[in-house]
Amino acid sequence: MTTLVANRRHQPHTNPVSDAELRRLAEADAGTHPWRRWGPYLAERQWGTVREDYSPHGDCWTAFTHDHARSRAYRWGEDGLLGICDDDGQLNFALALWNGKDPILKERLFGLTGPEGNHGEDVKEHYFYLDSTPTHSYLKALYKYPHAEFPYARLVDENRRRNRHDPEFEISDTGVFYDSRYFDVQIEYAKESPDDVLVRITVFNRGPEPATLHLLPTLWFRNTWSWNGADTPRPGLRAEPGRTVVARHPALGEYRWSVDEAPDGAAPTLLFTENESNAARLWGAPNPTPYVKDAFHERIVHGRTDAVNPAMTGTKAAAWYTLALPAGGSAVIRSRITRADARPRKPFGPAFDRVLDARIAEADAFYAAKGHDRLSDDERLVARQSVAGLLWSKQFYHYDIAPWLDGDPAQPRPPESRKLGRNAEWRHLNNRDIISMPDKWEYPWYAAWDLAFQTLPLAQVDPQFAKEQLVLMLREWYMHPSGQIPAYEFAFSDVNPPVHAWACWRVYKMTGARGHRDRAFLARCFQKLLINFTWWVNRKDPGGRNLFSGGFLGLDNIGVFDRSRPLPTGGHLEQADGTAWMAFYCGTMLSMALELAAGDAAGPDPAYEDMATKFFEHFIAITDSINTLGGSGLWDEADGFYYDQIRLSHAGDHAVPLRVRSLVGMVPLLAVEVLENDLIDRLPDFKRRMNWFLEHRRDLPWFQTCACGHAGDAGGRRLLAIPTRERLVRVVERLMDESEFLSPFGVRSVSRFHAASPFVFRSGGDEHRVDYVPGESTSTLFGGNSNWRGPIWFPLNFLLVEALERYHHFFGDSLTVELPRGSGRRLSLQAAAGEIRRRLCRLFLPDGNGRRPCHGDDARFAQHPHWKDLVYFYEHFHADTGRGLGASHQTGWTSLVNLMLGPTARRGGTPRRG
Repeated sequence: MTTLVANRRHQPHTNPVSDAELRRLAEADAGTHPWRRWGPYLAERQWGTVREDYSPHGDCWTAFTHDHARSRAYRWGEDGLLGICDDDGQLNFALALWNGKDPILKERLFGLTGPEGNHGEDVKEHYFYLDSTPTHSYLKALYKYPHAEFPYARLVDENRRRNRHDPEFEISDTGVFYDSRYFDVQIEYAKESPDDVLVRITVFNRGPEPATLHLLPTLWFRNTWSWNGADTPRPGLRAEPGRTVVARHPALGEYRWSVDEAPDGAAPTLLFTENESNAARLWGAPNPTPYVKDAFHERIVHGRTDAVNPAMTGTKAAAWYTLALPAGGSAVIRSRITRADARPRKPFGPAFDRVLDARIAEADAFYAAKGHDRLSDDERLVARQSVAGLLWSKQFYHYDIAPWLDGDPAQPRPPESRKLGRNAEWRHLNNRDIISMPDKWEYPWYAAWDLAFQTLPLAQVDPQFAKEQLVLMLREWYMHPSGQIPAYEFAFSDVNPPVHAWACWRVYKMTGARGHRDRAFLARCFQKLLINFTWWVNRKDPGGRNLFSGGFLGLDNIGVFDRSRPLPTGGHLEQADGTAWMAFYCGTMLSMALELAAGDAAGPDPAYEDMATKFFEHFIAITDSINTLGGSGLWDEADGFYYDQIRLSHAGDHAVPLRVRSLVGMVPLLAVEVLENDLIDRLPDFKRRMNWFLEHRRDLPWFQTCACGHAGDAGGRRLLAIPTRERLVRVVERLMDESEFLSPFGVRSVSRFHAASPFVFRSGGDEHRVDYVPGESTSTLFGGNSNWRGPIWFPLNFLLVEALERYHHFFGDSLTVELPRGSGRRLSLQAAAGEIRRRLCRLFLPDGNGRRPCHGDDARFAQHPHWKDLVYFYEHFHADTGRGLGASHQTGWTSLVNLMLGPTARRGGTPRRG
């Protein structure tokens, strides 16, 4: 305290409360205090993942089921309920619950696997992330647990009965939450120091009658000793007097877990077992120890006292509380995880709650300083929970492909077929890091293009972590030697849109004022992105025509057929989005090269001017191809839109356009950069080469169609874009048409035009079609969980908003559009971008009746005091109603809403880009 007071004399504007989290971040970034060591890095689903699948044919959903999870030790990680762990996933803490009726102890979240759900995998629980600071010095989450038996079988059976045209059957539909007959289990974590974590669990009985809850805070070690032989060091837990468990680990050191007495003064019962598979239950083989992973389930649910170790030692321990709660009653349980050499003299008492109160106040001050104080009350609630979900979804991720394919020394060798199966070409990949996940249940693995979007809202609160995440995907133990960035665990070789460069560029600009930005970060990314760009050019342009066919490109079922597989017609696909993504990539790399060439206080760096010239000319080449090659390229003059086309070599190199009005035809709008003349003037070599190109290559078709060819240098700027001004207006007219793309909640992924006029393509007697499907997918492509044939998706909406802002930066108010089309009201492109922002924010903000569109027609979220302030951040949204679809906790790219909230979104305007 003395130091803080002394500092304030020299810095009168500092505030110890608001600066506390910033100080912790600075200490963590500098490596002086490991404030990020403990966090919510524990997965919510380790079962059913590719990592834990050792089956012959890669059937991960059935190879390791939810039923096996309580009894089988994991190889590559752990999972738990609202838990935390250290940053190497060695020591884990989470909750276990039992209501006296369930057939199993509730140790993890339940959901349907991909084959079980009528619209793919889906978590069937109600839980909410309520708060988190970037260093996780404060965390808060909520789980709603029914009094009645959890409806496991009914959820599986009913969803199995339903087809793709039926809605999903959710846990709320079962009636287990009627009359508020459930427990609210709220957990909070607060750090006194980097290795002193306080845990406060508050249980509320929301029902009209008394109810009893068995609560088991649980501490355990990840099993790292069963895979490499008897010589592997083994950690251990043992009981000590005073309700304390000592945890010793050969690498982590020694920790002490202290548990407080219950509110009625009763001491909890300490239980111990080993984190070892129950071989007898799973495989009918003898157990090497009588005390196995599911011992607490056997002890609590089945009353087997012999299931737990009476010697009070093991690698998994729990404190068993029995809480009898009156109607509307509550109880508070406290515990504390502390490094042995930092153990407080009194783990509990008034000081415990003072630490929690201080961390809550510091979290409030931190987010106020980040601009939340400028939001309305409703916006602030959305922003805080959105960031909380993003930060809670950081996960310890471990996956080493070589031993996964070949098998571990102490385990049976996997079948040889695995070496030719999933991810076999990624033997170099060895991941063991804290990574930002899209969703820790439905997507408990990183997805590279999701992560690119996630880094923007992360950069708002934890700039260093955001930059580290982007660099991580480019490291040698992630990126393939060929230059490909790993896509996601199910298929690292799948092709996602090349947005990584854009994210690096955006985060670079977000995390420092001009002249004080992290050039080393930008240069580091640029060098590795060059390798990735070359991979794209060499692998995804089969004809060398600068018309790219990247595959499904993250838009899953948006196409007429699966774009990542051979075409039923033969030939190959030339993709409007694949080609435009590459122009987008070129434009971003050009901007990065110009920034690096301009240099810093030490002067310019002319080596980057060559690269700037390369990407300028490559941008022109791609633009020329998409606009003009073979006549009209991928542009359809009659429709005023860009389309994919099939190139049929057996038919005289004939091209067949696929006239689907979808986001595929909007992606060409994204490839736009505005070059400032004052920057170009500082780079004489680049300027000379650019001017030569513009002067001597006018004979090529690009000069008539590419915006940079004729827009000149109006306003001291030069525009690089795919569409001409005329074509831009024609596409944006469709974008702003409420009968086509403009939904009350953003931009649809497929035009509503196709509701009455589906696109139909016939080949070899088969019919392929694209309808407008605004909600859950009715297609079997990609499992049906991810639908791009109508719903609202945040990532493309966000990029469209940014593109419109860039066009406005060049054209200013001289270019207006009718918004909405047919209204007679003409607005600038900046105002149009602001209107999309406002509609996207509307998804989460309550209307006059308290209804948030993302929650659909569930009245509890509009009216009930224990539900109405809780928000889910879904993967995508129904285009006509705004109801949330897909993963319910996808606060990955959906947290982009944080960059859209505020006064500008409320009035439909947008701030000027920095």
